[in-house]
Amino acid sequence: MPSVPDPRRWLALVAVALSVLVISFDMTILNVALPTLATQLEATTGQLQWIVDSYTVVFAAVMLPAGLIGDRFGRRRTLTTGLALFGLASAVGMLADSPGTLIAARAAMGLAGALVMPMSMAVIPGLFPAGEQRRATAILAGALAAGMPFGPLIGGFLLQHFWWGSIFLINLPLVAVGITACLLLLPESLNPDAPRIDLVATVLGAGGLSALTYGIIEIPARGWADPLVLGVLGGSVVALTALVLRSRRQRSPMLDLALLADPTFRWSAVAATLVSVVLFGGFFVLPQYFQNVLGADALGTGLRLMPLMGGLMVAAKLSDRLVTRIGPRAVISIGLAVLAASLLLGSTTDVSDGYGLAAVWLPLLGLGMGMSIITAQASALLTLPPARAGVGSGLMQTLRQVGGAIGVAVFGSLLAGSYRHALDTTGLPAGAADKAGQSVVAADGVATATGNPALAASAHAAYVHGMTLVLLVAGVIAVLSAVLVALRMPAAEPQAAAGPAPEAAPEPGSGPAAVPAADRG
Repeated sequence: MPSVPDPRRWLALVAVALSVLVISFDMTILNVALPTLATQLEATTGQLQWIVDSYTVVFAAVMLPAGLIGDRFGRRRTLTTGLALFGLASAVGMLADSPGTLIAARAAMGLAGALVMPMSMAVIPGLFPAGEQRRATAILAGALAAGMPFGPLIGGFLLQHFWWGSIFLINLPLVAVGITACLLLLPESLNPDAPRIDLVATVLGAGGLSALTYGIIEIPARGWADPLVLGVLGGSVVALTALVLRSRRQRSPMLDLALLADPTFRWSAVAATLVSVVLFGGFFVLPQYFQNVLGADALGTGLRLMPLMGGLMVAAKLSDRLVTRIGPRAVISIGLAVLAASLLLGSTTDVSDGYGLAAVWLPLLGLGMGMSIITAQASALLTLPPARAGVGSGLMQTLRQVGGAIGVAVFGSLLAGSYRHALDTTGLPAGAADKAGQSVVAADGVATATGNPALAASAHAAYVHGMTLVLLVAGVIAVLSAVLVALRMPAAEPQAAAGPAPEAAPEPGSGPAAVPAADRG
C-alpha cells in the first residue's frame, strides 16, 4: 500500500456500502410480497420458497468463482459488472407474469449479487491501512446487515402505493447511483496470479447446492422415503464431496479450504453461517404472520419489523468498542445468546397474541444479529492477506449464503409440514382441503369462498403453530452456536493482514507501473 492512504478512501467506502445495501435489502424486500405473490401469481408454498431460494442458491454457487474473477481481472470491474447485471435482472423481475419467470429473474439477480458481495469486502485491504481495516469492514458488514430490516419497510411502502413489480423497479436508480459512485471513487485492484476459474468445480458446487435445496423443499410433500427426494439428496452429497476432494488435490483451488486452517477465520465463518441459517428462517415466517394472521398490510408489516432495525443500530455502534474491550469471541458469543433469547421468546407466541410480544423480542433479534454477524465478518476478513481477499471473501459469503438457503428450505419445509398437520379440514371436499393445505393465504380464500370462518381460524392457528415451532428450533440452534463459538473460537483479537506490496516505480519513459501480484490500491 502506498505510504499515504488514499484521501478518498472513506468516500470510496460509501460507494461500496451503497452497492452492498442494494444487494442486501433485496434479500428481504421480497418477503413482505410473498402473500401478494401467492395471490396474484397463484404461487404455491413450494414456489414461494424457490422465489426466495433461487436467489440464495445461485448466489452461493457462483460466489467462489466470482471471488476469483475479481482477484484476477479487477475488483472494481467485477463489482460494477455485477451491479449492471443486477439492474437488468431486476427489470425482468418487475415484468414477470408467472412464478417460473420470477424464479428465473431471481436466479439471475443471485448471479449478479455473487459478483458484488465478495468484491465489496475484497477492496478494503487495498484502500485502508491495517489500523483502519476493522472499522471499514465493520461499516460494510453493518450496511449488509442493515439491508435486511430495511427491505421489508421499503417493500411494504412500495406494495402499499404501487404494484408488486415496484419492489424490483426500485433497484434500477439505486444500481445506477452505485455504478457511478464506484467508477468515480473506487480505485481498481487485482491479483494477476490468482488461480484460473475451475469450471468443473463450479458445476459441482452449483449442482450440489441446487439438489440439496430442492430435496429439502420436497420432503414435506413427498416424504423422506420418496425416490426423487433420496435421489437428489444423494446426488447433492456426491457432487459436494467431489468438490471438496477436487479442491484438496489442486495446488491453487477455487475452493481454498486452506483458508479454514486459521481458527479465527474458521470459527467466525461458522458463526456467520449459523446466524444466516437462523435469520433466513425467521425472515421467511414473520411477514406472513403479520399479514395473514394479524391482518397487517405490506407497509404495516415493514413498520412492524422496524424495532429490529433499532436493535441493529445499537449493535453497530457498540460492537467495535466491545471487541476492543472483551475480544471478538466474547462479542460473537453474547450476540448469539441474545439472538437465541429473542427467538425462544418469540416461540411462545399464541394465536390470540397481538403485536405486543413481537415488539419486545424483535429489538433483541436485531441486537443479537448485529453483534454476532458484524463482528464475525470483520474478524474473519481481517485474517486474509490482500492477495487472497477476493477468494477469501467469496468463501465467507458462500458459507453464509449456503446457510441462508438451507435455513429457508429447512424452516420453510418445517413450517409447511406442521401447518398441514395442524390444519383442520374436516368436512371439506378433497380439492378444497388440498388447496387449503398449500398455504394460509389459500385457506383464507377457501374459507371466504365457502363461507367457513372456522377454516380461517384453524388456518391461522395452524400457521402460528408452525411459526412457533420454526422459532423454537432456530432458538435452539442459536444456543448451541453460542456455546460452540465460546468453546472453540480463539480469544485473541485477529491481526489485520499486511497491506499490498508497494507499487514498483516505473522506469524512465515507461508507462504506469505493473500491478503487483498481491494487490494494487
